[in-house]
Amino acid sequence: MSNISQKSIRQTFSRCELEVKQGIGFGGSITEGNTMASMLAYTIRNCPVNSFWAANLTARALSSTSQLQAQVQPKTKKTLSKTGVKNVVLVEGVRTPFLLSGTAYNDLMPHDLARAAFQGLLTRTSLPRDAVDYIIYGTVIQEVKTSNVAREAALGAGFSEKTPAHTVTMACISSNQAMTTGVGLIASGQCDTVVAGGVEFMSDVPIRHSRKMRKTLLSLNKAKTMGQRLALLGKLRLDFFAPELPAVAEFSTSETMGHSADRLAAAFGVTRLEQDEFALRSHTLAKKAQDAGLLSDVIKFKVPGRDTVTADNGIRPSSMEQMGKLKAAFVKPHGTVTAANSSFLTDGASAVLLMSEEKALAMGYKPKAYLRDFVYVSQDPKDQLLLGPTYGTPKVLEKSGLTMADIDVFEFHEAFAGQIIANMKAMDSDWFAQTYIGRKSKVGAPPMEKFNNWGGSLSLGHPFGATGCRLVTTAANRMIKEGGQYAVVAACAAGGLGHAMIVEAYPQ
Repeated sequence: MSNISQKSIRQTFSRCELEVKQGIGFGGSITEGNTMASMLAYTIRNCPVNSFWAANLTARALSSTSQLQAQVQPKTKKTLSKTGVKNVVLVEGVRTPFLLSGTAYNDLMPHDLARAAFQGLLTRTSLPRDAVDYIIYGTVIQEVKTSNVAREAALGAGFSEKTPAHTVTMACISSNQAMTTGVGLIASGQCDTVVAGGVEFMSDVPIRHSRKMRKTLLSLNKAKTMGQRLALLGKLRLDFFAPELPAVAEFSTSETMGHSADRLAAAFGVTRLEQDEFALRSHTLAKKAQDAGLLSDVIKFKVPGRDTVTADNGIRPSSMEQMGKLKAAFVKPHGTVTAANSSFLTDGASAVLLMSEEKALAMGYKPKAYLRDFVYVSQDPKDQLLLGPTYGTPKVLEKSGLTMADIDVFEFHEAFAGQIIANMKAMDSDWFAQTYIGRKSKVGAPPMEKFNNWGGSLSLGHPFGATGCRLVTTAANRMIKEGGQYAVVAACAAGGLGHAMIVEAYPQ
């Protein structure tokens, strides 16, 4: 930034502001107080940044699985095992079908989905129910009746009542936290076998009375005489009855994540066309993977009173023309984030079986992968809410001694198409690396032929608490299918949080 003066920044902001007012800019996303956005806008427009969005993206990205397998040859790189540290392996991972909220799961409760994921894992692995040392589960919007959903679902699935279980919450990386907590328990020798996972149920979220009404009702419950009760009832006002609806918004900024995505896309100069192209790519690849039977982590789930659900129902390849007709969803009327290039509200649950390598082999299992180094990062929840992968990826690569060239599979959480592309551009920018991450040079953007080749959250769905396990299981399954050795899993999360992990394929 040393070559960009404050005067230049102010001139850049003025130009952006004028474009927004004229309706030709980026949806009013760059504001006077948004220093990072204005600096980024200047850099993107005036400094050379290697774009990953090559002209032949579509042809490369939509290449068939057979073509990818022909290109990717099995490798024999060094293993990342560490002396004196137990190897932690992913034995198996499953998930219920991820469904649009308000569809086939809408009469259930979160622990029903979590129980189904647990049972699916037990069935697939033939794991004795009393062989598990600990259970950890992630969720974001908690059902108040089952605040420790890990325990309730475990009991319902038939795990031993002697097996402890607890629930964690870390926004969109809740099941990532569940898994890495399990890794810590195993690596430290506290446990040999851990079941981790996560669930989210957006079909029925808690809607509260207003605070005034809650205070009145609590006082009414304590009133001892009829006179006291009548006096309290007499204080009720019409506005007391207005409910408090949950919102996907930051508590610290009161800004919805979609609005943040719109501003981030504007800051990095991500166009509506680029976002729609990426979303179409996600849906097209997911459909191909689904039809080819590659989404093997999905288990069948008999919904009580309904038919058996066997597949994700949010995979809907469209056309650029149809997607282009949708209006801005958050920053209106000129924003670029729409319903078509955003992940949708999803119901679903996931579960993984983690073990020490010795325990897994002793029980006769063939693991899928090793879970290696991981990092958690956090940054400004206002301007950099969704940049977790940009901050996490170089850190975890450095920690493991790997480079981007060593990675065969990338599985990143797709919250919004604009968020993914902005992360790509940030990762491919020397200026961003030097200014914000403290690196001398960029880490580089993941090659698209290795990136989310079986679809992502935009198409498969995103149950907040369950996505992390899907990412890790998919990464392991892709390496087995494609012959790779190392994968990077990365995700952003509310609060400006992020996660990245190295997954190493188990020798086949």
